[in-house]
Amino acid sequence: MAQHFSLAACDVVGFDLDHTLCRYNLPESAPLIYNSFAQFLVKEKGYDKELLTVTPEDWDFCCKGLALDLEDGTFIKLADNGTVLRASRGTKMMAPDVLAKEYGAKEWKYFVSDTGMPSHPGKYYFYDNYFDLPGALLCARVVDSLTKQNSGQKTFDFWKDIVAGIQHNFKMSAFKGDIDYINKQGSIHSLPRQIEVTT
Repeated sequence: MAQHFSLAACDVVGFDLDHTLCRYNLPESAPLIYNSFAQFLVKEKGYDKELLTVTPEDWDFCCKGLALDLEDGTFIKLADNGTVLRASRGTKMMAPDVLAKEYGAKEWKYFVSDTGMPSHPGKYYFYDNYFDLPGALLCARVVDSLTKQNSGQKTFDFWKDIVAGIQHNFKMSAFKGDIDYINKQGSIHSLPRQIEVTT
C-alpha cells in the first residue's frame, strides 16, 4: 500500500534551496543569483563594474564539482582518485603543460585518500550544487579582475566579501515584502498538483 505525503500534516518545513521542495528553472535563476551578488560587490565593496556584464559564453565556465583554492584563486576539477583533471586561474584555463607542471599525477593537496573527499575547510570552497554555480562564475571573474588590476597578483583576500554578500542577500529582512518575486521572474517551475500547498 502506497503512503501519501501531505504538507498540511507538517508543523515545520525546511528546505536547502537546491531542488528540495521546488525545481528551479536554471537559465532564469542563475542570472538572478549572479546579479544579486555582483551588484553587492560593485556597490558595497567597490569591485569593478565589469562584473555586472555577463555574456552567454561566460556561463560555460560553470560545472558542478569545481573547487576554488581560496588563497590563489585557482579553480580545479578533480578526478575520483583526487588528481586534478583541469584547472583555471579565474576563468583562464591552464594549458596542459602548465597543469602537468603544477599538479602532475599526484593527489590535490587537500584531497584525503581514505575518505575520497577534500579536507581542510577554509582553504577551498567546493561548488557542488546548482545554486552555487553562479557564485563560481562570479568568483572566477573576481580573480580575473584582481589579477588584471594588480599586475598578476598571486594571492587573494576576496572571500570575506563573498561571505558578506551571502549574509547581505540572505538576511531575513530580504525575504519580507514580495514573497513571489523570484517566481515572477520565471526561475521556479510550477509545483506538480500532488505537492501544491493549499491554505
